[in-house]
Amino acid sequence: MKLALYTILALIAFAANSVLTKLALKEETIDPASFTVIRLISGIVALLIVTKITKSSNSQTPGKKHGSWSAAIALFIYAITFSYAYIYLDTGVGALILFGTVQITMILTELFAGRTLRITEWIGVFTAFAGFTYLVLPSLITPSLTGFILMAVAGVSWATYTLLGKGSTAPLHDTAQNFLRTLPFTTLLILVVLNQASITTEGVIIAVASGALASGVGYAIWYSALSGLSTTRAAVLQLLVPILAAAGGVIYSHEVISQRLLISSFMVLGGIMAVFLTKHENKKELLTR
Repeated sequence: MKLALYTILALIAFAANSVLTKLALKEETIDPASFTVIRLISGIVALLIVTKITKSSNSQTPGKKHGSWSAAIALFIYAITFSYAYIYLDTGVGALILFGTVQITMILTELFAGRTLRITEWIGVFTAFAGFTYLVLPSLITPSLTGFILMAVAGVSWATYTLLGKGSTAPLHDTAQNFLRTLPFTTLLILVVLNQASITTEGVIIAVASGALASGVGYAIWYSALSGLSTTRAAVLQLLVPILAAAGGVIYSHEVISQRLLISSFMVLGGIMAVFLTKHENKKELLTR
């Protein structure tokens, strides 16, 4: 139940991040660089406050350094390329490139590590991805090359950040330190784009919400969930994010529950179930040997 709760909360945070980023950048309330800077700094402040309040030293390992520069670099590259990609791409095609790249990167990592996927897992992955593609199909247009490259880099970077978090034993502290280590890159970004900044009060509020809650707290929860998820499970579960974002539109914006949304949801959920049930079968086989 704890794993399920963490996973659901993390996916909701990812969906909220997508909505907030779209709201801020598509409405031109703030420029991509400023949005990224405020997002990361807000994440740093929020995580440091949370670690201080919770005093979760019991989850720390004495003498162990938390987080890593590799994860921090992946996090920063993801944040900046994701923001700039929204200038060139519509939401649907952007989501397809992002989550498609995440899927490919994480599953290829599994294969290169010598882990084979069973036929039901492949069916599950393809079914879930087909359902996700069906959802965003109406908004698909030929993407710009710049937008495609930026979002593909964002996908690889996010997949890398996720994979680096699978071994985390102190998710909150690891996430806090990863965010903190982005500060040198964030400072450099401020110096480079300072004269080009375009900021409104609304844009700042959205960026702070994205950074402090959807990113900072959300990513810490995701690292907590990763300890109980295989790479394939973690990869395919993220295809739920656009579904959750669409569901949020139905709940909060009174959008219509379309037939496309229902079909897509069933396909994604069915694919995820196939991946999860295959893992259970593997465990049963191991127990009987």
